[in-house]
Amino acid sequence: MARATERIAVTGWGAITPLAGDADGTWTATLEGRSGITALHQPWASDLPARIAGCVSVDIAGELESLQRRRLDRCSQLGLLAARQAWSQARPHLAGVEPARVAVVIGTGIGGLATLERQHCNLLEAGPNRVNPLTVPMLIPNAAAGQIAIDLGLHGGAHTPVSACASGAEALLLAQMLLNDDRADVVIAGGSEAPVNRLGLVGFAAMRALSCRNQHPDQASRPYGRDRDGFVLSEGAGALVLQRHGDLKAGGPRPLGWLLACGSSSDGHHIVAPEPEGLRASAAMADALRRADLGVDALSFVQAHATGTPVGDLAEARALARTLGSRARDLPVTAPKGQLGHLLGAAGAVETILALQALRQGLVPRSVNADPLDPAIELAVVQDGPLSLAGGADSGERYALKNAFGFGGHNISVVLAA
Repeated sequence: MARATERIAVTGWGAITPLAGDADGTWTATLEGRSGITALHQPWASDLPARIAGCVSVDIAGELESLQRRRLDRCSQLGLLAARQAWSQARPHLAGVEPARVAVVIGTGIGGLATLERQHCNLLEAGPNRVNPLTVPMLIPNAAAGQIAIDLGLHGGAHTPVSACASGAEALLLAQMLLNDDRADVVIAGGSEAPVNRLGLVGFAAMRALSCRNQHPDQASRPYGRDRDGFVLSEGAGALVLQRHGDLKAGGPRPLGWLLACGSSSDGHHIVAPEPEGLRASAAMADALRRADLGVDALSFVQAHATGTPVGDLAEARALARTLGSRARDLPVTAPKGQLGHLLGAAGAVETILALQALRQGLVPRSVNADPLDPAIELAVVQDGPLSLAGGADSGERYALKNAFGFGGHNISVVLAA
C-alpha cells in the first residue's frame, strides 16, 4: 500500500532550452507560443532524413571556464549551467547547510553522445593516437552529476538515473527518496541532454521515431495532433533545488512550489513501444496521486509526456482516460513538446519547471500544433490559450499531474503544487 510522502519544497530552478537561456525566458516564450525548433543548415546534416532540431538558443561558451569548454561534453556543460542557475536562486534558503548534506541527482538518456561520435571519427580517420585521452570521462552518463558536485563543492552523493526519456523525472523521484530517508538535506535534481548531432539524428531517424517535416520546422512537433509523425530531437537541461518542508527557515522566502509525490511503474512490454492500453502508465499516475493523498478532482491540469509519435501519444491518452475517469472530459491537458521538441533525459526536469510556473501564474499554456486534434485522443487538450485557472477552494493551492515515459517501459508521474 502506497504511503503518503512528505512534501518537498522547490527553492530554486534553472533551465537552458531551445526557447531561452533560463527558466523565466523559457516560460515567457512558452506563453507566447514561440517555437524553439529550427532547420539544421550545417553540412553534417545535409544528407539526413530529419534536418530539424531544438537547439539551445544562447551561446553558453562565455559562462564556462576555458577548461570546462574543452574538457566537458556539451551534455555536462548544459547541466552544469542549469544547476548554477538553480543554486544561485536557492541561496536564501541554504544558509548553514553543510556541503556533505547536499546531493546531486542529474538524469540523462544518453550522456556524452557528441564526444562519442567525434572521437570515433578521430579513431577511424586519424588512428588511435588522435583519440582524446579524456574521451571516457567526457562521455560517461554520470559526468554531468559529477561535474556539478565538483563545481559547487558538494559531497552528499552524486547520482545519475539513466531511464531514457523518463530520466529527468526519475531524478525527482530519487531526490524525494533521499530527502525522505534523511540521506540529504538538499538535493539538486534534474536532467541534461545534448543529442543533436549526426549520430543522434540518424539513430532516431533509422527507427522512424523522428518527424521529417524539414520544410516547416515550427510545425513538425505535433503532440496529440491528428497528423503527427514523430518527435523532434532537442537539447537542453533543467535543474531544481529541493528541500524538506520542515527544514525551511521560519520567515524566509516562500518556496517556488512543491513536489508532493512521485509514482512509478514499468511496462514490461517492449524496449521502445509502450504498452498500447496504457495500463502500467495509469498505475504510475495512480501511485503518485495516492502518495500525494489527492484525488483527480483536486487537479488543476495535466502536463502530458506526449512526444508526437502515433503510438506513444495514443497509449498515454488511454492511460489518462483510465486514470481521470469522468474528469478526462474537462481537465485541461497541455503538451509542451510542440514548442520545445523532445529533450529526452532533460525533458522531465525542464517540463516540471514549466508546470510549476503554470501553477504559480494560474495559466496553462496551449498545446502548440495539436490542432486538428486526433479524434482518438479523448482528452481536454488545451488548443486555445493560455487558459486561466482558479485557485483551490480551500487552501488556494493548485495541483498538477506531470507525466514522463521512456524507452524500456519506464513510467514516472509527479504531483506538483503551487
